[in-house]
Amino acid sequence: MTMEQRADWSRVTDAGWVDEILLAGPDDQVCFRVPDPIDRATLRRLVAERRDRLTAAGLRPGGAAALRLPPSIAYVANLLAVWQLGAQAILLDYRLTDHEVEQARQRLSPQVIVAPLRVAGGLRVFFEVEDTISRHGDEPAGSEHAVVQLSSGSTGPSKVIGRTAADLIAEIRRYTQIEGVALPGERIILLPSMVHVLGLVGGLLYGLHASVELVPPQRLTGDSILDAIEAVDSPATVLGVPFHINLLSSTAQERRPRQLRRMITGGELVPVATAARFIDRFQAPLGNMYGMTEVGVIGTDLDGSHRPSVRPAPGITVRARDGELQIAREVSPYLGVAVPERWSEGWLRTRDAGTVDDATGLVTILGRLDSQVTIGGMQVDLAEVESSIGALPGVVAAVVLFDEAIVAYLQLEPGHQVSDVEARLATQLARFKQPQVYQVFDQFPRTTTGKLVRDRAVLRARAT
Repeated sequence: MTMEQRADWSRVTDAGWVDEILLAGPDDQVCFRVPDPIDRATLRRLVAERRDRLTAAGLRPGGAAALRLPPSIAYVANLLAVWQLGAQAILLDYRLTDHEVEQARQRLSPQVIVAPLRVAGGLRVFFEVEDTISRHGDEPAGSEHAVVQLSSGSTGPSKVIGRTAADLIAEIRRYTQIEGVALPGERIILLPSMVHVLGLVGGLLYGLHASVELVPPQRLTGDSILDAIEAVDSPATVLGVPFHINLLSSTAQERRPRQLRRMITGGELVPVATAARFIDRFQAPLGNMYGMTEVGVIGTDLDGSHRPSVRPAPGITVRARDGELQIAREVSPYLGVAVPERWSEGWLRTRDAGTVDDATGLVTILGRLDSQVTIGGMQVDLAEVESSIGALPGVVAAVVLFDEAIVAYLQLEPGHQVSDVEARLATQLARFKQPQVYQVFDQFPRTTTGKLVRDRAVLRARAT
């Protein structure tokens, strides 16, 4: 069953898309629980207030506003207000340093920057924010994109990526056609940041459009996530990244909420053993979503029946060329200097290794394309090594790189040792595939989206 919800897509225009796609609906319909409910009438009022403030600060149609806000109602209201004004929203993770923000400002030239004056919330997923607006110029936006994002930077410097209102509308529509997503009247327990694509479109924009309540837990702990699931009787889908699976799995075994419909993760591959532990623990499906900042959702397996494969999302064309997954896209998503090595002749290179089954259309993600190395004349797939290590008991996180030798960076559960990993791996992989060096972190370095850092220089520096 598909869910074509509310909008008449044929009459949606860029000018009115926020009101038609995101804010339409009965005044008393709850769209957020933080934990008190916020209905559509309240949200529309907050958006109108922010729109007036942004206008007074100097934001004009065709201009750009940089949002440096943590996940909050203030962030949501400012984002929708910027789009209502016909301006571009530049999304900056609130955890960036002042130096990184200044670099982004010089590169993207926003007319205004919205930043937190005061933040309350500690370890919350959603924060209470008092925001302030500073004016920085009168230049128009550098492009006609509705949103500009920075890539996660898990493998190196961030790229600047733009998406138009039409791109966002098309992706919201794709979500309505995917079987297994949260349905009207249900809830999304929202864990990923709304600055990045999974939380932004898969959580915020889809939830507002589809009349699905968005529920950030009070704190970023496993028990708090379960509290949010159990708070009301309606079915709940947990949206997160693999990091959040471990949070949930750390909770008391007797807590198995009947409201939990499924969990959906994106961002990186989930080890088979981790998935099995979650399913056994909660007796609920663990779905997989594959996507990129440049495109949004690419493929899904929301029942977990094809792991590690996914089925392309409606309207998405995927092919494999020389072992790399590529996505059909008419124009380059990158701003500024052309990036021909990433987009050419209508195809976006994902840098992910994978295959496409001609018979079923299923896409299998095999890891990063640069994971193939030659050692002593023997071909080694580092993704295979990493997957094997990640499936071992006691391994919380693992990244395997080649740095003059095969190096495994690990986070282990308390009581487990590297010697345990080495002994078990020796029974599973040929000797030439086994890491020569192990580095262990108490907490594995992660990007702002929760992905494991794969930048060799960062890991090497952190390890020393």
